Amino acid sequence: MKKRDFIKSMGLVGLSPLLQVSPSLNKHSLPTAPLLEDEFWELVRSHYELHPDFINLESGYYNITPKPTLAKYMEHIKRVNLEGSYYMRNNRFKDKDSITEKLANYVGCNPSGLIITRNTTESLDLVIGGFPWKKGDHAIHAIQDYGSMQDMFIQIQKRYGVNVTKVSVPNHPKNDDEIVSLYESQITSKTKLIMVCHMINITGQILPIRKICDMAHRHDVEVLVDGAHCVGHFDFSLDELNCDYYGSSLHKWLATPLGAGLLYVKRDHIPKIWPLLADNENDPTKIKRLSHVGTHPVATDLTVLDALDYISWIGIKRKENRLRFLKEYWQTALKKTKNIVINTPYESHRSCGIGNVGISNMKPAELAKQLYSKYSIFTVAIDYANVQGCRITPNVFTTTSELDHFIMAMKSLASK
Repeated sequence: MKKRDFIKSMGLVGLSPLLQVSPSLNKHSLPTAPLLEDEFWELVRSHYELHPDFINLESGYYNITPKPTLAKYMEHIKRVNLEGSYYMRNNRFKDKDSITEKLANYVGCNPSGLIITRNTTESLDLVIGGFPWKKGDHAIHAIQDYGSMQDMFIQIQKRYGVNVTKVSVPNHPKNDDEIVSLYESQITSKTKLIMVCHMINITGQILPIRKICDMAHRHDVEVLVDGAHCVGHFDFSLDELNCDYYGSSLHKWLATPLGAGLLYVKRDHIPKIWPLLADNENDPTKIKRLSHVGTHPVATDLTVLDALDYISWIGIKRKENRLRFLKEYWQTALKKTKNIVINTPYESHRSCGIGNVGISNMKPAELAKQLYSKYSIFTVAIDYANVQGCRITPNVFTTTSELDHFIMAMKSLASK
């Protein structure tokens, strides 16, 4: 059976919503009447144009944009194209200030400490590369951290003579203290910065950020948090984390078009961070001096507001609960299966929508290949940093029927 015919047989193509919604509607015309939970998620699914030939369980790299947000994005492209240089010279910065203020309100921080960037890598590397390092300074991060940031730490080692220590975060920690102690045990009198993941991208494990930050501050060490997968994924407030720096991508779980991120810097630290590119802002206390990247597509920035409207319509707690339910749905079904290895904590508070699963007698790359070629399931193989498996990232459009198919596929492959 062809992939497209197979997926059609499951009723996953052209799923009819109980309520029809035009893809160009904004938050004011999305349904406000209460719906049963299953009805609501069928409606949300109808807002996405999904590929007919495979089941997408890889939302970690990039979340596809829902049709209501995508329609607004196209409107912004047309508006900017219509106004041309007039828009860029007269309205670009005013609009970006307004968007930044609303985004800051959403993530729970003061707008004076927030800028919109192009992605998490830009945000975090700006801090790592712009930190006032001196020869002999010390930094700490984990082997599970994203590769681009690890590469940046290698660069500052070579450029400034910084010493870098790597820790390995256990996939199934006993408690928060084990994680906090792991980082604390590596602090020396020369330690200036710890980088830590809010949610580890390859396993989905959520780390106790507030406890890590409080511990580090007792040692006069600053903390840079990689929150690439967190904004729009689950409910939290930046101010409550007490971190010094925080970077995230908005085109992941907030589902903006590609090319949007954020960087938060605690106000006291802004003056000491060197910008990626020089800016004409002469006040060292202004975070705008860190945001200059030249001319870039402004329609993406404008669509951040529409993405915020859409997630407000869903409700961040409702989305968080749904994503956690979907992850625990397949995780629970597979946890006692012979040869299945779960690389994500089972406790609800230690993960949300992202999980990782492997088969003990199969390489992750082969597992990903078999899932796609035999079962029309697209995911991504992870085979490093003590993690051997495939990252599984359902989204708000994912159905339990799709996950039942995934569970069946994994059990079949594990039995061979």
